[in-house]
Amino acid sequence: NITPHVKDAFHNLIIKGQKEAVSPNPKGTKTAAHLQFMVPAGGSVVIRCRLHAIKEDNGITGLDRFEETLAARAGESDEFYDQVIPSGISADERMVCRQGYAGLLWTKQYFHYVVEDWLKGDSGMVKPPSNRYEGRNNDWPHFFARDILSMPDKWEYPWFAAWDTAFHMLPFAAIDPDFAKHQLLLLLREWYMHPNGQLPAYEWNFSDVNPPVHAWAVWRVYKIADKKGERDILFLERAFQKLLLNFTWWVNRKDVEGRHVFAGGFLGLDNIGVFDRSSSLPGGGRLHQADGTAWMASFCLTMLAMALELALQKPAYEDIASKFFEHFVSITDAMNSLGGTGLWDEQDSFYYDQLIIDHEDPIPLRIRSLVGLLPLCAVTVLKQKTIDSLPGFRKRMDWFLTNRPELLKYITVRRVPGSKNPGRCLLAIPSQERLRKCLERMLSKDDFLSTFGIRSLSKAHWKKPFVFEHAGQRHEVAYTPGEATTDMFGGNSNWRGPIWFPINFLIIEALERYYYFYGDTFRIEHPTGSGNMKTLLEVAIDLCDRLISLFMPDHNGYRPCFGDAERYTDVPHWQNLLLFHEYFHAETGEGLGASHQTGWTALVVRLVRERREKLLHPQSMCSIQGAQEVNPVR
Repeated sequence: NITPHVKDAFHNLIIKGQKEAVSPNPKGTKTAAHLQFMVPAGGSVVIRCRLHAIKEDNGITGLDRFEETLAARAGESDEFYDQVIPSGISADERMVCRQGYAGLLWTKQYFHYVVEDWLKGDSGMVKPPSNRYEGRNNDWPHFFARDILSMPDKWEYPWFAAWDTAFHMLPFAAIDPDFAKHQLLLLLREWYMHPNGQLPAYEWNFSDVNPPVHAWAVWRVYKIADKKGERDILFLERAFQKLLLNFTWWVNRKDVEGRHVFAGGFLGLDNIGVFDRSSSLPGGGRLHQADGTAWMASFCLTMLAMALELALQKPAYEDIASKFFEHFVSITDAMNSLGGTGLWDEQDSFYYDQLIIDHEDPIPLRIRSLVGLLPLCAVTVLKQKTIDSLPGFRKRMDWFLTNRPELLKYITVRRVPGSKNPGRCLLAIPSQERLRKCLERMLSKDDFLSTFGIRSLSKAHWKKPFVFEHAGQRHEVAYTPGEATTDMFGGNSNWRGPIWFPINFLIIEALERYYYFYGDTFRIEHPTGSGNMKTLLEVAIDLCDRLISLFMPDHNGYRPCFGDAERYTDVPHWQNLLLFHEYFHAETGEGLGASHQTGWTALVVRLVRERREKLLHPQSMCSIQGAQEVNPVR
């Protein structure tokens, strides 16, 4: 070190008594107050402090008006959240929202990482080893971060992750829409995004691949942040232009065969596969990923929705809207029919990854996990009124379907006979029949449905683990509802059973879209085997309730998220201190993983809000009553 005063100075002074460890000059990068008190048993000490400029002229001296100022700030905070948090919810639900928002604000952190400096080393310091130029992030020399970012968890994950950030911004949009927009645009800027269009995944390896949910977050924040008619079209257009680069990167790098079936690697789901999907596969094989393909189909639909919105003001966007419409239909066709039935398995009525070794027939990896449910999330509904108002898009769409009639089966239109209502158009990966079969599995308590939401792996794998053997190696996936029992990806997260908020949230959104199209005409047994027939809106509301219940106290004050930690029920001071864990035990609801306000679990505040809106205004979710399907449902 070029200075004797290093980052361990405070420890050396307090613990070791080394007074020379700290600088005698009132300057440096860190400072601390050292206070000592004798606190009697049962007693307390209150410390009041304030930070201010050396020269200030605001009429306040020292600690004058301390209590008054603190009370004023608390009152302002209450007033602000009274406007943000919906009325008509319970006090406990309100507390969940308030603390969820507080957790989001708490996880904002200054992040300074300049890859070029990291590769070269600090000026005047020992030069780093030469192999650093061959290690992680060496091909991201343009990356320059010096920003306040929303972190997954300040304690365990004090660095941004692209898909975490996307989910954080939905609840953020309600309390700080400018920050939400800025964060989403920031990751698309040229000093973050790679010149080839890839978004940086996370600090440990920017070149890894997170699910492409950035466009979805942009579209949702665009609609959440501002009222209809007052929305920030400039924000949408700026993001859209850069997202085109990201979409192109995905198509060029992850659709290696050019057949609209995608790979992608681990895609944020860590140990969900039978082997590490980011590493070399057995036998040098390649993977057709159901989730990778579903993510890209969803990406297409989001870009289509954004392009149509922009085209209403700028007709030039009709052309690119046509591109995304056609690309989605092509992906859907591949997923359902490539090689016969695509990634759909008729035997199990489920979507599976497929492993191809030495150009032999694909081997379905029969793991019932979120990987096979994600295709349900690739769905959107287009209003015929919007299509008709864009003549260029409508003309190209008609030509495409006329000249590719075999693809017409992937579009379903509903209209009311004799009505002036022009109807709606459904774009989705699964047919109505396949949707129903997937939902039967998803809503079965013996498969995916837990008391607390949708499991990440079917409970059927508890008694019957999936086993894959090749070249003398055995790989196994078993249902593990709590913490991981393997060290894959470090072993500190687990996608083989627990409840994860991000995918549950997307599933709920998808159910709402299907309901928007099918309405009350589509009912499903929920739970499977119960005899209770529910609309998809009722199923969506029930899943909201299950997820929210993780944080709700029972009649004894017990909250499932606290597990068997008795202090949260027995000690009054702890009872209302909520933690928003990374994921949750599928059988008990106990919070697991990172515990210090993990950002994406704050999605629960959106669930509380949207559940309230669904119950108050179910008509806003309605399909066209009395509608008939114009073309046959596949």
